[in-house]
Amino acid sequence: MDEMQLLQDLHRAQERQGPGSEDATMRAIELALPDKRDGLKIADIGCGTGAAAVVLARELDARITAVDFLQGFLDILGERAQRLGLADRISCLKSSMDALPFSDCEFDLIWSEGAVYNMGFTAGVRAWRRFLKSGGILAVSELTWLTATRPPEIEAHWQGEYPEIDTASTKMRVLEECGYAPVGYFVLPRECWMENYYLPLRQNFAAFLERNPGSAARAIMEAEEREISLYERFGKYFSYGFYIARKEGE
Repeated sequence: MDEMQLLQDLHRAQERQGPGSEDATMRAIELALPDKRDGLKIADIGCGTGAAAVVLARELDARITAVDFLQGFLDILGERAQRLGLADRISCLKSSMDALPFSDCEFDLIWSEGAVYNMGFTAGVRAWRRFLKSGGILAVSELTWLTATRPPEIEAHWQGEYPEIDTASTKMRVLEECGYAPVGYFVLPRECWMENYYLPLRQNFAAFLERNPGSAARAIMEAEEREISLYERFGKYFSYGFYIARKEGE
């Protein structure tokens, strides 16, 4: 397997492919759509195996296009939606998030939990804006510094992994510059990282190495373990911020 196949194999057994929780998704829904109006059209970009998509489909009167570039994740989501009786509300689309085949002003809501970093926050929110109807809502979670200063070790790590990491005030300014009006924000708590993501991932390491003996799989596992260790030591300095913003200017 190549590196991407190995990463897919490691994460496909996970309930979530990144930090989050059903409670966080529900809180973001309340901020994004306090009226929960009917007949919504939603795109969930970077959906993974569908943790957020199934909550959106269950809680809202909506048709959801769940987008990921990994067919293996979409297959799991399709089976999950069928099992939960939500298949009529969720359509799966294999696509890169930077080449989406959508029409202008197609969606009431664009959702993306822990995935916009693949494009970069600025590029993602700017590119996706045209797919929203006038007054449509963007809801994305994004890696965010929680303090003005950080220990050099964690600063260096995230600057190397994701140079766009920044404070919430900077992310809000980016949203405004890209044609949105911020309407809500909150920080994902520790359990979204540890109990819901990192600890289940750790529990999968042994089975992952058994399926994939060799140095490439071990290197991936060791990199994930380093990231978990950094969060355990420095988690008070960073998290995902959940940003909710309305398309303005039309």
